[in-house]
Amino acid sequence: MFAGTHTAIVTPFRNGKLDEEALKKLIDFQFDNGVSGVVPCGTTGESPTLDYDEHEQVVKLTVEYARGRGIVMAGTGSNSTREAVEMTQEAEAAGATAILQVAPYYNKPTPEGLYQHFKAVADSTKLPIMLYSIPGRCGIEIGLDVVARLAENCPNVRAIKEAGGNPERVSQMKQILPADFEILSGDDGLTLPFMSVGGVGVVSVASNLIPKQISDMVKLALKGDYTGALGIHQQYYPLFAAFLKLATNPIPIKTAMAMAGHCTHELRLPLVPMDDAKNAELEATLKKLALI
Repeated sequence: MFAGTHTAIVTPFRNGKLDEEALKKLIDFQFDNGVSGVVPCGTTGESPTLDYDEHEQVVKLTVEYARGRGIVMAGTGSNSTREAVEMTQEAEAAGATAILQVAPYYNKPTPEGLYQHFKAVADSTKLPIMLYSIPGRCGIEIGLDVVARLAENCPNVRAIKEAGGNPERVSQMKQILPADFEILSGDDGLTLPFMSVGGVGVVSVASNLIPKQISDMVKLALKGDYTGALGIHQQYYPLFAAFLKLATNPIPIKTAMAMAGHCTHELRLPLVPMDDAKNAELEATLKKLALI
């Protein structure tokens, strides 16, 4: 179901408010260039600084603007199970076609707590769910045993976005999970390593800017053409590396999108713009790749 490229879309702001026109153009840009789906209200969409009404608005507008051209996988995770359930139900009512559920952050639940959290969300919706393990942000990873229990007991838990930076986790999961449980990379630079050992795609940051290139890379890998896919990976690896090195996501990608004319540079505190030297480095990378 989830094989392919899913863009973790930025949330464009203008004068402190959601820029609806820019969001529509961005979603058209994604689907016009072959992505499988879009992910509103994820990390890249600055979900921690969207209030509840804005979160609901972004999901509703994304569904409207997508017009059925692909998956709309709403980010509805929270460190409060009750809030995650409520946001999931709101997203389902708004027409989202799937849900992305990040591991609860800050309160560091036990493995049993993690299982019960995700099971409660799964029980609250008919939508397919992609788990999201990103220990660098959450302080915990979704353990293999928890993923296996959820896959066994929750039919709508169908996939995981793995952003722990370790391709070995893919191999470990393939040993214990059903064959149809899908594993996607959460890091652009690790998409091909993940796919080479059983992953089926990526939830991508870079595809905000280069949707066709990322989509083409993933499609080639899914067909087994790793030579062709590697050529795209190598060409754009400097961009993947810049996004990781220069500042916390989504600061660099939103800056790049602004440089390319897709939206404003506007971020919400506590995120702040990069300094002049880093902006210049990013601009040079984009120019070298003929993206601006």
